[in-house]
Order: sequence, then C-alpha cells, then structure tokens
Amino acid sequence: MSNDSNHNQGQGDKKEDLALLDKEKVSPPQMWKVLVHNDDYTTMEFVVFIFMKFFKKTPEEAQNLTMKIHHEGQAIAGIYTFEIAETLSSKVNKYARNQGHPLKTSIEPCENDI
Repeated sequence: MSNDSNHNQGQGDKKEDLALLDKEKVSPPQMWKVLVHNDDYTTMEFVVFIFMKFFKKTPEEAQNLTMKIHHEGQAIAGIYTFEIAETLSSKVNKYARNQGHPLKTSIEPCENDI
C-alpha cells in the first residue's frame, strides 16, 4: 500500500514539474555567422561552388555573395548555432585546402539585432 501512495506522490510531482517547465522561459541559442573571406588566388567559380555545396545557396545567391566578397572583402554565408557554424567553417576550410585553394572562412557571434 505504501508503494501506491509513493507512486501517486511521484505523479503529482511530475505534473508540478511540467507546469513549471511551461512557465520557464528558454533563451534561444547564441547564433553565429559563417564568414567567407576574399583572397587573391581562389577562383570565383570555386567560391560559387562552395556556397552551393556547403551552404545550399542557389546559383544566383552564390554568384551575388561571391561578388560581395570580391568587392567588400567578406560575406556572410549563413547564420547557425555555434556547433553547426564551427563544423561548416572547418569543412569548407579543409575542402578548399584539399582542392589547392587558400579560401578562408571564420565564425563570429551575431549581434542581438540579427
């Protein structure tokens, strides 16, 4: 009989815990920008390819971002949680080196207004 009362007590606690969880505000994760940087050696075609392969950009988006890098020195490839941004940046840098290109990406935290 004491097991039943303990069992019922446990259920009451779970309901209270769920009610508390509903009331708690969960902050969204910090978001990070993946930046692609200009260099004097990587071809524009390769950069366009990178945007399409790793960042799922359309050919037009990839071309526009590549031109932005060419004119402004860098462009945001995407905004992700830290782990995804870090992984994408690392994969792109490694892939570029393996293909003989010095293309560089980096990550930085987004400002609150993004």
